[in-house]
Amino acid sequence: MAALRTALAALSLALATSAAAQQGYPNKPIKMIIPLAAASAVDNAARIVTQKMSASMGQQIVVENIPGAAGLIGTGNVAKAAPDGYTIGGFNDSIMTMLPNMHANPGWDILRDFEPVSLVATIEWGLVANNDAPIRSAADLIAAAKAKPGEVNYGSGGNGSPQHVAMALFASQAGVTMTHVPYKGATQAALGVAAGDVPVAFQGLATVAGLVRGGKLRLVGVTANAPLASFPDAPTVASSGLPGFQFNSWFTVMAPAGTPKEIVARLNAEIRKALADPGVQAQLRDQGLTIRGTSPEELAAATREQLARYARLFREANIKAE
Repeated sequence: MAALRTALAALSLALATSAAAQQGYPNKPIKMIIPLAAASAVDNAARIVTQKMSASMGQQIVVENIPGAAGLIGTGNVAKAAPDGYTIGGFNDSIMTMLPNMHANPGWDILRDFEPVSLVATIEWGLVANNDAPIRSAADLIAAAKAKPGEVNYGSGGNGSPQHVAMALFASQAGVTMTHVPYKGATQAALGVAAGDVPVAFQGLATVAGLVRGGKLRLVGVTANAPLASFPDAPTVASSGLPGFQFNSWFTVMAPAGTPKEIVARLNAEIRKALADPGVQAQLRDQGLTIRGTSPEELAAATREQLARYARLFREANIKAE
């Protein structure tokens, strides 16, 4: 009986805490941790969406970038945060489904330590080259890599980052060998290509849209299955050198495990409301994003499916943490 009374008391306390957390939510600013560098694709998209959410919810959503270790550090901060809806994460699928397949113990479990909120958008990608590099198509890159195996460098946002994975998959499918040059973030890698430190990289278009439109980078091809309205002159990588190649990434919102379902539902509803706004839609599409907006259950299912998909692809392409 004593044990039963203790259990009931603990349950009552948990319910009371949950109710208190939900009362008037939100009644103070919300922090969104992005475990990636500022001006990355997820960061750019998050700032567009959260600005609209802040206006609707009556509380500011403060975006805080905590880059490092391809996202492991900032993601751990979200996992350890209080599950009260006042700390959430803006993640890409590298964090959610690539890193867990490359690290035996990343310090958190994406399925156990987080509550899915929404897949906000998919980020379309492109192959970019330095303006002075003799690479004007995917076929040119494959030819250069075959002519000098291991001598063509490519930049990425770090080991296990989407830029790393995209090029590793490209090289595997093309049957070529290139040298990986990891930077501290996607933005730094894009600037490295623009400066000529490395000749090429795969990048989320939201990261490099300004550099491409400003003439600082050449967009060689897009990794969608058809040309994009936002970059109509860029062919697909599949049609310009590597048939069948496709790649994109996610912008998702996640909360710490144990966040009350009512708060998760409120955040999901506010994300969908922001995505329905024509101004937000125009900004996201201009950045090369495809608008999604899913239920928490749909994101959970997609995460499990993508984890399994990358486990298989990484084995086949022999992609490992370096």
